[in-house]
Amino acid sequence: MPDTPPLTPGAPTTVRLTKAGRDKRGYPATVLADDGVRVTVRADWAAPGARDFGFVRFEPGDVFTETYWRDRWYAVKEVRDAGGALKGWYCDIARPAVVTADGLTVDDLDLDLWVSADGTAVLRLDEDEFATGGLPERDPAAAARAARTLDELEARARAGGPGALLA
Repeated sequence: MPDTPPLTPGAPTTVRLTKAGRDKRGYPATVLADDGVRVTVRADWAAPGARDFGFVRFEPGDVFTETYWRDRWYAVKEVRDAGGALKGWYCDIARPAVVTADGLTVDDLDLDLWVSADGTAVLRLDEDEFATGGLPERDPAAAARAARTLDELEARARAGGPGALLA
């Protein structure tokens, strides 16, 4: 299944996010683990300045432990502040990660899920962006898969808590 041999723990890598096949952004990360299917990296908040979403604020110093799969349609990002306190989990609905010697490329499908640190808030995000983004017209099968994946992740988070996201 791997596109390349597993990435080496401790090695630097690059995470590239695309949207509709176009580069969205890229950022440096450090490989924590790669078993050939699941890749986990650590990265600092990559955007300039802070971003307040209303339910969480991402800011310089935040650390993301990001898990990607070569065979699943989502990624899970554990978010901690600079002092190590857990903020929660941000889940991107995305095509399976493509892993090469140069890093990971993940195609973002607009839908997201936020799970608060205590697991009490489970929020579906960006459904309006998904509806107007054109994916349902361009690739109906991928759009249906994305919507199903969001439903499944939400159900897992509500039934099994945040730990169920990584199972």
